[in-house]
Amino acid sequence: MTDQTPPLTHARVLRIAVPVVLSNITVPLLGLVDTGVVGQLGDAAMIGAVGLGAISMTTVFWIFGFLRMGTVGLAAQAHGAGDQAEISALLSRVLMIGVVAGVVLILLQSAIFVAIFAIAPASDAVEALARDYMAIRIWSAPAAIAIYGITGWLIAAERTGAVFVLQLWMNGLNILLSVGFVLGLGYGVDGVAAATAIAEWSGLALGLYLCRAGFSQAAWRAWPRVFDRGRLLHMAQVNTDILIRSVFLMAGFTSFIYIGSDFGDTTLASNQILMQFIHITAYGLDGFAFAAESLVGKSLGAKNRAALRRSAIMTGLWSGGVAVVMSVAFWTFGGNMIDILTTAPEVRIEARDYLFWMVLAPLVGFQAWILDGIFIGATRTRDMRNMMALSFAGYVMLCLTLIPAYGNHGLWAALLGMFILRGLSLGVRYPALERSAA
Repeated sequence: MTDQTPPLTHARVLRIAVPVVLSNITVPLLGLVDTGVVGQLGDAAMIGAVGLGAISMTTVFWIFGFLRMGTVGLAAQAHGAGDQAEISALLSRVLMIGVVAGVVLILLQSAIFVAIFAIAPASDAVEALARDYMAIRIWSAPAAIAIYGITGWLIAAERTGAVFVLQLWMNGLNILLSVGFVLGLGYGVDGVAAATAIAEWSGLALGLYLCRAGFSQAAWRAWPRVFDRGRLLHMAQVNTDILIRSVFLMAGFTSFIYIGSDFGDTTLASNQILMQFIHITAYGLDGFAFAAESLVGKSLGAKNRAALRRSAIMTGLWSGGVAVVMSVAFWTFGGNMIDILTTAPEVRIEARDYLFWMVLAPLVGFQAWILDGIFIGATRTRDMRNMMALSFAGYVMLCLTLIPAYGNHGLWAALLGMFILRGLSLGVRYPALERSAA
């Protein structure tokens, strides 16, 4: 059989990466519009409720974000092996997992809401409105979780342009409905929640259309294969490892915010402003990590060690190059970015004191991002889990050592140290990953 795989070129890497970056740009825009729309009503409780409700539901849904990452590696390897039947069967599996998980969340919504307000208590007014928001938004859980799987399936096929279309549709429709429901019909917080829920269900419908090639194979409904015990157990192991890894990563970022709150309101605010630089870094580097997921997975599925190495090198070079550009941009324009993000003079001054860490962040962090993509594509998730646990332990030790002596500078040094440890530890495990492609 003739190999139909296109040659691995810089243009191919960019065709995968650029739509992901463009897709990421739409994410913060949605939050900005939702906040701005509710802000026009002049009720502080409504603004707080939308913020609390949205972040709570996003966090609950993102618990199942492993479905995207796990699906990329498994589907990419099936593509590399030329196993079209498994590609279609995998699509059915992830859709069913998404729907079942979403239904479970709907059934457990009362307990979930109690837990959320126990962790993040708010005023009676904000809590009541946030509960109304979440009571509507929870009904889109099956769609939101299934879309994670669809996104991973499309990335594995190098169809990131379709991912961009999907995100653009959902976020664009969400914005239009939010404006119409809130400012046009006066639905308030309920209108924002309904807009998001409708957008997510419509996104699932569009996602199924974009994945229609997967349904052209009869294997998508070959239930003995779809429910094959060995494949389901392997998928469960991969996704469990990714979930544990993500919990450690989230614990690092969450503890960073909590520890920073001990340094006073001004420092806490400056850390929040500077954390946007980290988000920008992630948005910029995600595209090349996603490219690595797809390309490495296909190379491993084809048992092509040379292609795997070339995939890792090329995506790593692009990621490193973009990291340098970001670092220079933060050094040159970081002060202006801070001024745009806040008008408080004391926060501007404080944030500038720590801007140096933002300049370093892309340079010391891109290895962790790209290696995450490489290991996800290879489904070497046990290594990811273990190295993340090791890196988190190192972060804790750095916090205990550096914060007493250097305060908030020590906190930032510890966070970047966690990035470095992730990159180094995964780098040590990379040779074993490459040998597995023999």
